[in-house]
Amino acid sequence: MEPSATIMAEELLGWVSAVRGAVVDVAFPHGLPRINEALAILREDGSALLVEVQAHLDDHHVRSIALANTSGLSRGVRVQGLNGPLSVPVGDLVLGRLLDVTGIPGDAGPALPDDTARRSIHQPPPALAAQHATSERFATGLKVLDLLTPLVQGGKAAMFGGAGVGKTVLVMELIHAMVERYQGISVFAGVGERSREGHEMLLDMRQSGVLPHTVLVYGQMNEPPGARWRVPLTALSIAEYFRDERRKNVLLLMDNVFRFVQAGAEVSGLLGRLPSRVGYQPTLADEVAALQERIVSVEGVAVTAIEAVYVPADDFTDPAVTALASHMDSMVVLSRAMAAQGMYPAIDPIASSSVLLDPLIVGETHFTLATEVRRTIEHYRSLQDVISLLGVEELGSEDRRIVARARRLQRFLTQPFAVTEAFTGMPGRSVAIDDTLAGCQAILDGECDDWQERSLYMVGTLDEARSKEQATSQGETGDRMP
Repeated sequence: MEPSATIMAEELLGWVSAVRGAVVDVAFPHGLPRINEALAILREDGSALLVEVQAHLDDHHVRSIALANTSGLSRGVRVQGLNGPLSVPVGDLVLGRLLDVTGIPGDAGPALPDDTARRSIHQPPPALAAQHATSERFATGLKVLDLLTPLVQGGKAAMFGGAGVGKTVLVMELIHAMVERYQGISVFAGVGERSREGHEMLLDMRQSGVLPHTVLVYGQMNEPPGARWRVPLTALSIAEYFRDERRKNVLLLMDNVFRFVQAGAEVSGLLGRLPSRVGYQPTLADEVAALQERIVSVEGVAVTAIEAVYVPADDFTDPAVTALASHMDSMVVLSRAMAAQGMYPAIDPIASSSVLLDPLIVGETHFTLATEVRRTIEHYRSLQDVISLLGVEELGSEDRRIVARARRLQRFLTQPFAVTEAFTGMPGRSVAIDDTLAGCQAILDGECDDWQERSLYMVGTLDEARSKEQATSQGETGDRMP
């Protein structure tokens, strides 16, 4: 930019020269705002429509993306530069509030004071030398996660799955399980969420009493692509403030990050860029990296991220999915086949992985046991075609024993969720890591070979399964008595 173009905000005035849906062209007679700077379009009713500069068309025109509905906007409307990127309110005053992409409360509560601290949504990540990794375990109470894809403070975990396999329910359960025991700040980003989901989240937070330590940021499904595209950055800026300024641990939850990529593809198309692979924007990798590389921990304080990722058409080779997966420490893959069998949470124990499943982090015992559980279930899967064709009776005695234990392991790794209690009538279970390890070890050692498989289904600890088995056995004995 030429030196003469850098002028004060009150002098940087222009007008709308063209409106095409969410794309607004603005003319400036003297100087141009920088890329990613915010502009305020002053409507006749006194309200301001915020847009973000995305391209310089020539010496006097910029192309911007609207962060709200442009309905009714006309050419010639006055525009004022804000002399910087979009800034959003941060600090204690936003705790317990539901905000939109620009930081305006959407929970029918009082407006935020004018002197509320603000922070730009565009921030560079901390220097590599300042980033810090921890090995402190983050217990979720979910058996299959704690066993096979452990989380640590400061890690990034993603739930990958197609439509209807339980991503949002799993994230909701993690919120329920972790926020109540978590000593820190929680920031939830609803990217392209349905209004029903946002309303349910707000009610759940209020009823559980954790809302005073939580910030909810939503860019709903009916909002323009610019709003959905920038909502994760708004939430991330609030999380960074509590990490950097208040030195507090932050739990950052996002649902659904795929819609961030999808909104970016819409914006790219609106700006006239040629599409890349599978129709995605050519800047896909850059946009994902710009978001994910800011989710880091520094000395003494951690940002732990849990993100839901929609997998279009169950295709895990989709460019958006692979771009997001490359930034994750833990990949939790949800399986449609397991969901069809009623194995909830429908987490695939073979496809799911974590770089944190390491003897130096989880211990030698946990690592060895997790490896044996995976090996047993994988062996069972390799025999499924034979079992389907010939029956389990045609297998050798050793294979039959492995199959029986694998099926019991799969059922033991299911558990009822607290957030689904209203639908299933089963109270949720939270299981300590030691109880999960002890239960899996007992099954592998053959202690449950004589049990019915249903005794291990949808239970918490192995002791609960044992009680269920004994009750079932006594009931069957009673049925046989004259």
